[in-house]
Amino acid sequence: MSSIVLIVDDEKPTRDGLRQALDERFEVYVAADTREARQVLRSEPVDVLLTDLRLGADSGMDLLDEALTLPKPPVSIMMTAYGSVDTAVEAMRRGAWHFVTKPLNLEEVELLVARAVHGRKIESENRRLSTENRELKKKTASQSAGLERLIGKSEAITRIGEMVTQVAPTRATVLIEGESGTGKELVAHAIHDLSGRPADKLVIVNCAALSPQLLESELFGHEKGAFTSAHQRRIGRFEQADGGTLFLDEIGEVDSATQVKLLRALSERTIERVGANKPINVDARVVAATNKNLRELVAAGEFREDLFFRLNVVTIRMPPLRERAEDVVLLASTFLSEFAEENGRPGKPLSDDALALLRNYSWPGNVRELRTAIEHGVVMSNEDRIERHHLPDFLDQTSDSNLPTASNQDVTAEKDLAPNGEFNLHALEMHAIRSALRHTRGNRTKAAELLGISRRTLQRKLKELSSASDAP
Repeated sequence: MSSIVLIVDDEKPTRDGLRQALDERFEVYVAADTREARQVLRSEPVDVLLTDLRLGADSGMDLLDEALTLPKPPVSIMMTAYGSVDTAVEAMRRGAWHFVTKPLNLEEVELLVARAVHGRKIESENRRLSTENRELKKKTASQSAGLERLIGKSEAITRIGEMVTQVAPTRATVLIEGESGTGKELVAHAIHDLSGRPADKLVIVNCAALSPQLLESELFGHEKGAFTSAHQRRIGRFEQADGGTLFLDEIGEVDSATQVKLLRALSERTIERVGANKPINVDARVVAATNKNLRELVAAGEFREDLFFRLNVVTIRMPPLRERAEDVVLLASTFLSEFAEENGRPGKPLSDDALALLRNYSWPGNVRELRTAIEHGVVMSNEDRIERHHLPDFLDQTSDSNLPTASNQDVTAEKDLAPNGEFNLHALEMHAIRSALRHTRGNRTKAAELLGISRRTLQRKLKELSSASDAP
């Protein structure tokens, strides 16, 4: 494509002479005044602006100002029959690249324009390379940040990092399973960071925080008048995430009606706003997370099997912190630095006793609970180190005598034993349930998460075990 040159002069002979000299090598536009010139500048990607200083009642200086406001300003050359040093300096100050005096030497002008075009091409290429370099650095930094979110050196975290790296650049739907507080959202962030999709296009929805009616509108949007409070059109999260990633946290809490619409969105990549019947194409990569056992929910008829299969293309299981105890100290060190800076405190190490306490605790609340404990220690320490007594009291419940009993439904340890003195299946289940309830200080919801079962299943087993213990 030829470079575009705009000639602005109120004298027709000058315009015609310059056009004749330049139109063999360039695409030439002419203008007799600033009004015509502005129209060309706003409608065409002008490479070189060649303008007279005096344009009737107007000034070519005004065009220099106009040119500088464009997204890609042209190279400007000022012409005048009234040359002076002051005028030349003023033209340069307002953005002119060169200044020539009349009468013009057309060969000299042609050479000058050619140099201006060549310089602009070099500048454009440098700008392109600089942009590509910035984007590459940004992408590399994003990839690094993505994996750095997954703190730990355990085999489990290493394996998860490898899975994230492999699956992130694809369009595959990912299901992240794990107990509350294990860092499922961090994995979603890492997948998005490494996906190559725009950094600002990660949209997060906590499905458990919204009622079924609100969740449907939140995900798919609604039209004005779709329901009583729909006073205007709302763009849903799927549309907001178009071209990016949609993270659906607590997917197991979605009601059956919304499950149907989610299934269509995943299978057909289209959605419909509430109150509309026109499908909208969306390219949103879905990552979902749950602390529930979706297979159990499917078996119980509480979650659609076909939706489960759509979500379960790739499954990443976040292990509880008790299964990667070797990461506790590394996580604690990271949180120490974070909270010291956040609270304006000097960085302090953990004492050996404090480290031992962290290592020996079972962390039913997982990484989230560890973060809380470290923040407590940073805030409460007034010594050179963070000592055992600076950490929360609940960490120091290390013996069974300090742990609360499970409930009145528990059976005794003596009844756990079979006649031959060995544990039977009933006893093993009871032992696991009692241990979980002790670790969670009687909280059945957390105990169920710890055991990897639903709260309903835990209640049923407690009832069964209680009935068995009451049998003669």
